[in-house]
Amino acid sequence: MSISRKIWGRTPDGKAIYRYTIKNESGASVVLCNIGAGIVSVNAPDKNGKISDVVIGYGKPENYFGDGPCAGKCPGRFANRIAGGKFTLDGVTYSLPVNNGPNHLHGGPDGFQNQVWESRKRKGGVEFKYTSRDGEAGYPGNVTVVARYDWTEHNELQLSFTAKTDRKTIINLTNHSYFNLNGKGSVLRHYLKLNASRYLPTDETLIPLGKAEFVHGTPMDFRTPKTLGKDIFKDFPATKIGKGYDACWCIDGYMKGQIQEAATLSSKTSGRTLRVFTTQPGVQIYTGNYLTGCPVGKKGRIYHDYDAVAIECQHFPDSPNHPSYPTTVLKPGKLFREAIIFAFGVSE
Repeated sequence: MSISRKIWGRTPDGKAIYRYTIKNESGASVVLCNIGAGIVSVNAPDKNGKISDVVIGYGKPENYFGDGPCAGKCPGRFANRIAGGKFTLDGVTYSLPVNNGPNHLHGGPDGFQNQVWESRKRKGGVEFKYTSRDGEAGYPGNVTVVARYDWTEHNELQLSFTAKTDRKTIINLTNHSYFNLNGKGSVLRHYLKLNASRYLPTDETLIPLGKAEFVHGTPMDFRTPKTLGKDIFKDFPATKIGKGYDACWCIDGYMKGQIQEAATLSSKTSGRTLRVFTTQPGVQIYTGNYLTGCPVGKKGRIYHDYDAVAIECQHFPDSPNHPSYPTTVLKPGKLFREAIIFAFGVSE
């Protein structure tokens, strides 16, 4: 296993932007960046052993700041949406920037995904650290987050999050990579399987209505593998609202701190598979419904809607306003700890 680091550029105020490459003995590799603790590339073999990049991203570091898709990065302090940009904690109501219709999304326009994190090579992996100050984007507490990536000889990308605070706050972290197991083209013929028998219906602004509903008999049923395109344009509220899939599924068998299988993505064309595991209770599936018009991709590629799918393991959207959901409250003296594993392989 080798890890290399190079300067990719600098911000206008002189901060160094680094790219880290971790390569295993087979030649498969990942490329990471300290903008938003992001995944720039995952270079994995297909059924014939050909290695190709299976995540979307940009050729220029500056395009990672403020991009609509949040490609590859780790948003925060609260990933996904908070209704009206407001939540109440211990009787105090906090107001957050509204940047997605009437709601707060991914920590706002200056969220973790648009920050340059501290970074280092450490014990065979790469660690990124960011300190969010008390009052930043309206959130209480000084919060320090560490995102650590490890790449194994079995082509597993392991991501662990830890965080601590000096004041009671809320936190929800994920990685927002978009996958295309063929390396290019539409993903609507990719097969998806979810370990989820329930999902969260939403209003027209993608805020959960409350109670989870069963997927049985709906386009939201991925308990057995089916193509993303099979039901994506059916006349059903959850697919009509977002011009495709953009919803949170509740992972079956969730127990705090326990790793569970969340999803399996596969392509018959390339033979590649991606199994996703997590300690978190939910998985947001977003089929890249609005990728058209995003920054120019690596090697000058122009992205179009449905060119990739995001598999975002996280706590449920708007959790602070739904007491019945698994808590996203972090208290002083407690450690936030969650994990996601992206395991790349080929079908047998």
